[in-house]
Amino acid sequence: MVEAKECTFCGNKIEPGTGKLFIKTDGQTFNFCNNKCEKNMLKLGRKERETKWTRKHAQEKAVKTYRKKEKKKPKKKIKKK
Repeated sequence: MVEAKECTFCGNKIEPGTGKLFIKTDGQTFNFCNNKCEKNMLKLGRKERETKWTRKHAQEKAVKTYRKKEKKKPKKKIKKK
């Protein structure tokens, strides 16, 4: 059975028989779910982690908020006289 692939730019699943496969001259391959992802990565040079509508941006944002919660300052202790 054919496996569903993941879009290189946005991270969405690509059903078999859909999407585009782009191969660079150095042999690197990119799978794109639609033309929007292809143009953003190749023509416009945008990074998926900085583009707000991608799943990879949401994952990175979730990791950053999780780390901020871990780094909370400890409560100050009250000295007794």
